[in-house]
Amino acid sequence: MKIWNGQVGDRTSKTLYHHLPAFRWRNFRLFFGGQLLSMSGTFMTQQLTIPWLVYDLTKSAWLLGVAGFVQFLPTLLLIPFSGVLSDRWSRRDLLMVVQILGISVSLTLTILTFQNWITFPILLVLSVLNGLLKGLDMPVRHTIVTETVGDRADWSNAIALNSVMLSSSLVLGPAMGGILIATLGVKYCFLYDTLSYIPAIFTLLAMRLKARPTLTLTNLSDTLQKLREGFEYVSKFQPIRAILLMLALQGLVGMSHIALMPIFAAKILNGDAATMAHLSTSAPIGSLFACLYLSIRRGIKGLERLIVISQALIGMSLISFSLSRQVWLSIVILVFTGCFTILMITSSNMIIQTLVAEDKRGRVMSFYALAMVGMMPFGNLLAGTLAHNFGATNALIVCGSLSMLGALCFSTQLPAVSRWIDR
Repeated sequence: MKIWNGQVGDRTSKTLYHHLPAFRWRNFRLFFGGQLLSMSGTFMTQQLTIPWLVYDLTKSAWLLGVAGFVQFLPTLLLIPFSGVLSDRWSRRDLLMVVQILGISVSLTLTILTFQNWITFPILLVLSVLNGLLKGLDMPVRHTIVTETVGDRADWSNAIALNSVMLSSSLVLGPAMGGILIATLGVKYCFLYDTLSYIPAIFTLLAMRLKARPTLTLTNLSDTLQKLREGFEYVSKFQPIRAILLMLALQGLVGMSHIALMPIFAAKILNGDAATMAHLSTSAPIGSLFACLYLSIRRGIKGLERLIVISQALIGMSLISFSLSRQVWLSIVILVFTGCFTILMITSSNMIIQTLVAEDKRGRVMSFYALAMVGMMPFGNLLAGTLAHNFGATNALIVCGSLSMLGALCFSTQLPAVSRWIDR
């Protein structure tokens, strides 16, 4: 036993840290473990439970799109200011505030569903609150990752592993959510989400981060000025500008299948909550494979070409999914969709965080979150409107075609982006 705990255990640890160097750092291990559990509850609620409950209450494709729009619109409004706050205050403290407010909203949903008081208008109001929290959370969550590791050389690995954590949560959350809905009901999904915040809060409290230089803001005018500086930096820095425009298109049309998933599960594929869970879990499984690949990859050279290829394949996958009428085939297609999506999004994240100036990291990552997630309310509304007027199948064909067109446009920017990466 001593030999195992000593030599063999040390050898195993060295091998792990060699391939996944971000795990050498205690703060990153705490962040990874705590957020894995917390985000599984979050994704269970956002990706499965709330959409399924909305469709169950309304039976309307258009209202499903409206609900997605309402949920993400506050995110769009708050994200830019969150980036300024991320450069101004402790990112760990900001995440703590988000976790505490998040557990309050989740507990409210739990109580309302256990008492059978939940209605569609109440669900919309609580979705707005969730959207506000997500707007505060996303830039901070992305920027704090580089603070949890003490060596810049480990940043790309930490960013990729953060995506592994998010993808794993996307697999774990909806999978458990489907089981809970099918056996116990949606109220137990909200209960799990409430409990999942507890380890996240304790692990954040246990982290010990070094102090870093912060912005000095005295009034609203200073905040707006710093926000303007961040926008000017992004708009003039060609590689980041091109990548953010690509991400904006992805947020608008590349994730449209998520908003329409209840329709495909219930009407087109003639399934139930278990079918919804299987479909919701499929893409994250593909995402996990992509993240594992990126986590062992070194450097960012060549990722710009991977972004173009992935975006084109996302469009093809959306069209293929829209035409499928078999559950097993739809699941397989979504696995590939998830893989291509995370390759595109995480590669973009890795390039941006490597190139960006440290004093503007929070604000630039707020534009990253704004481009990707901030466009999702409009994407949900677009998908819901197209599905209502032309059918869910045609809606995804349109979105997939636009995604492929975007990849073609971005390919013209590749030489300039590659020159910056090769410097």
